[in-house]
Amino acid sequence: MDLITLLPFIVLIGAMFLMTRSAKKKQAAAAQMRNDMQPGTGVRTIGGMYATVKEVHDDTVLLEVAPGVHAVYAKNAIGAVLDDAEYNRIVHGDEQELDTDGTVVPDDASSLTGDADAPEVAKIDLGKDDAADDAEKTEDATAKDVKATEDVKDAKGEGKTDGDADSK
Repeated sequence: MDLITLLPFIVLIGAMFLMTRSAKKKQAAAAQMRNDMQPGTGVRTIGGMYATVKEVHDDTVLLEVAPGVHAVYAKNAIGAVLDDAEYNRIVHGDEQELDTDGTVVPDDASSLTGDADAPEVAKIDLGKDDAADDAEKTEDATAKDVKATEDVKDAKGEGKTDGDADSK
């Protein structure tokens, strides 16, 4: 056999090897994260529930989902172990303090122009007039309905109704 005919198979096997290798690395990292859980840390389950770890066992974890409410979960059900700041921000709504001493960025770009004494330029409204658009659409729809009705009459013949036959 030729090397050219074997090349697609070699490439396919190599791609499969690389994909399974990266998947194994992700699984190992997730298992390591779950094994490193400590009581008191905040976690997010794969279902999206946030809770605090109370006890860690071999295959299970005791989570406090609300004050005084405990539930036992499998370790595989833990989607992410969160750091304290992120957990408090999500669960308790604690906002991180903003740096107010830094540069403040304005909401619009007009204050970024150099001359503050320049007269204000009249603003032009580029938005569409909804009432004019609605009237135009109504006129177009009416014209299309009239044309469709005329086309039907032409196809059937003038003066005939639906039940009339062509022969007399």
